[in-house]
Amino acid sequence: MSLPSALAEIVDDFSALADSDKVTLLLEFASELPDLPESMHEEAMEPVPECQSPIFLSVDAADRSAVALYFSAPPEAPTTRGFASILHQGLNGASAQEIAEVPADFFHDLGLAAVISPLRLRGMAGMLARIKRQVAEQSGGVSS
Repeated sequence: MSLPSALAEIVDDFSALADSDKVTLLLEFASELPDLPESMHEEAMEPVPECQSPIFLSVDAADRSAVALYFSAPPEAPTTRGFASILHQGLNGASAQEIAEVPADFFHDLGLAAVISPLRLRGMAGMLARIKRQVAEQSGGVSS
């Protein structure tokens, strides 16, 4: 599996934990999702309808060597915020090529399937797919 080092470290952290501790770690990630810059507004961001909660994302791949990711997720949706934060911490600053090479199902390696519903996991897959598509569109077709 080809993961940027920051995302690989997150996967390793989850893999080392018992199921109940994985939920705790996911909630810790939820509290770490950065606020949107004041210049960015949800209306200009892409919605992720695969998520049960309203989440929006934006990708800036103008610098192919360091892609910037932005997420907006409500505090009352900690699972969704946690997924967004994992993707932010794991992929923000990665190159367009590194993001393109992330397997679409990498999140299975987090080991959350036993504690998070498949519908919620589909939301994380939707976020990743939209990130990868936006990166490919903005960087001239880099895709996996």
